[in-house]
Amino acid sequence: PGNNPGMISDARIYGADSIMLDLEDSVAYTEKDAARLLVHNALKTLDFGRKEVVVRINDLASGLGVLDLEAIIPAGVHVVRLPKTDSAQDVADCEAEIARIERKHGIPEGAVGMMAAIESARGVLNAQSIAAASDRLIGVALGAEDYVTDLKTTRSDGTELLFARSMILNAARAAGIAALDTVYSDVNNEEGFLAEVALIRKLGFDGKSVINPRQ
Repeated sequence: PGNNPGMISDARIYGADSIMLDLEDSVAYTEKDAARLLVHNALKTLDFGRKEVVVRINDLASGLGVLDLEAIIPAGVHVVRLPKTDSAQDVADCEAEIARIERKHGIPEGAVGMMAAIESARGVLNAQSIAAASDRLIGVALGAEDYVTDLKTTRSDGTELLFARSMILNAARAAGIAALDTVYSDVNNEEGFLAEVALIRKLGFDGKSVINPRQ
């Protein structure tokens, strides 16, 4: 969470390949401004070593996403995670803002990567065009919690996610970028977590998001 300085400063010690600082769902609306400033300062001052540092911004339609980009790009973020990506146009809109801010601050254009998070039925059906929408995209990711809500179901043994995972994986492979699986939110169910990791590896995914050091 972008508003938790203790968790941000400790994130580097757990051996993850990538660290994602969140400005979206884990931050209450009343704390968005404070979280944005905290993440900006963390990017500028903390030593994350050789780890990739990602920031999940708020979606552009909320009016907060551009403010997030203005704060994190000059501070040195490696990858921007775009939430709620429903179409290739969403990627193009975010890319245009990133490019504008890079030019404004004298950052080489194209230096900042993007990751598109697909979290809806519409996004899944548009996965191929989303994955091919920008050379900045390093990967596409499944956001299962919002997706199953959109489907009017709940998470179970993974059956409800098979179509989405297959679409996202094939779209990523066709575009030559990474396919990243969703979080497993029940941090107390290690057996279930390990079973899901085994499943997504068999499917061909490159990695999985985790939300707790125990994972």
